[in-house]
Amino acid sequence: MNQNLYLSQEQIQLQMDYIDKLSALTQGFERSHGRPMAAYVETYGCQQNENDSERICGMLHKAGFELIEERKAADLILFNTCAVRENAELKVFGNVGALKHWKNENPERILILCGCMMQQEHIAEQIRQKYKQVDLVFGTHALYRFPELLFRILSERSRVFELGGGDVIAEDLPIVRKAGLQAWVSIMYGCNNFCSYCVVPYVRGRERSRRPEKILEEVRSLAGHGTKEITLLGQNVNSYGSGSDFEENFAQLLTAVCRIDGIERVRFMTSHPKDISDELIEVMAREKKVCKMLHLPVQAGNNRILQAMNRKYTVEEYLAKMEKARREMPHLALSTDIIVGFPGETDEEFEDTLKLLRRVQFDNVYSFLYSKREGTAASKLPDPNSHEVKQKRFERLLEVQNEIALELNQAYEGKIYDVLVEGVSKTNPDCMTGRTDTNKIVNFPGNESMVGRFIPVRITKAHTWSLNGEIWRIEHANE
Repeated sequence: MNQNLYLSQEQIQLQMDYIDKLSALTQGFERSHGRPMAAYVETYGCQQNENDSERICGMLHKAGFELIEERKAADLILFNTCAVRENAELKVFGNVGALKHWKNENPERILILCGCMMQQEHIAEQIRQKYKQVDLVFGTHALYRFPELLFRILSERSRVFELGGGDVIAEDLPIVRKAGLQAWVSIMYGCNNFCSYCVVPYVRGRERSRRPEKILEEVRSLAGHGTKEITLLGQNVNSYGSGSDFEENFAQLLTAVCRIDGIERVRFMTSHPKDISDELIEVMAREKKVCKMLHLPVQAGNNRILQAMNRKYTVEEYLAKMEKARREMPHLALSTDIIVGFPGETDEEFEDTLKLLRRVQFDNVYSFLYSKREGTAASKLPDPNSHEVKQKRFERLLEVQNEIALELNQAYEGKIYDVLVEGVSKTNPDCMTGRTDTNKIVNFPGNESMVGRFIPVRITKAHTWSLNGEIWRIEHANE
């Protein structure tokens, strides 16, 4: 791997210097207004975007901004955008349009758009021409330069659009995480797969892996601050280390993370079926800290469609990997992604996907209607199916999967599981909520003193998306 992919300490220090300059400006604002400058950050899309937003919040906090939860009270609003689905893009445009009045009320306010959606030149140009209230636009490649770009906005009061920059890795940026119990840790960026429907390689760049010592340093720091569960992130974690100047692969990295004291659970996503190795499955089975839950996107259950998607595996190869994983881990929970209505998909090909669901018995399926993305190979394919046909297929898939999920959850009834308690249930203030090792949501009567602890819970009732339970032997919960 080209050493220039890793930013030098001098390059990072330059951005830290800009943070100091921003801090001087925010201190001046606080003296004149009697309060800190307030920033609101909203994130769309995947966990990788969430992790990027944590670094954006870290830079804002370091520069003297107060991070707030109410959009209207902000002096600075930032949307970290997603380009994977059309609905996410439309929501961003709607929110930005609605903020025209907010900006007109006080032209000193700052509106910023960043992320995957902004890495597309046609989108950035649309923002430039139609949404004059937007002050700053930058793409994924310029994230580490956020302090420099924001300083230009505040000091020059001119619009800035920055889509340039290469495929780089920036370490040691400030970060503000939303919760201490669980944390996401990015281990790599970008994607080399170029699935025909996906825009990610164009907006995130090519695969590049963080050095293992930097990842382990971050995990140790999290453990020291009370984090108990880590999720390792990448577009394709199975290819971690490929093309790098170090020898560690993902299975070896996963093993090293499990050796860190204080970390009690380790998850990862996302895996590409073509790259999942026997070594990784063996590590999952051997290491007690690795959650027995595997998210392995299949996308479709028909080989012609998989070939048109450029997925580089067959249904038979996918099933063989699933069967091996279940042989090694009989109680393994499985989840997947499914695209319904890929261009040219026939009724028979869709039925093949339903057959796959019934055969594999996924605990959870993240299903989506195909969303045409400009610049991808699939966007040029003929698409004779109407939206109504695709919607009916989508609804059928949900029906089939909901039946499977409920049946799998019912097998939990009467059994006892250790639940890592995350907080108060959103639907019942008298209940606590947490997750099993297999990522099942469990709600049970309890109190907030249990947050962050592993509580033995007996499952009393299964639902399609969650489980109800009761504490098993209260003396265990009070240990």
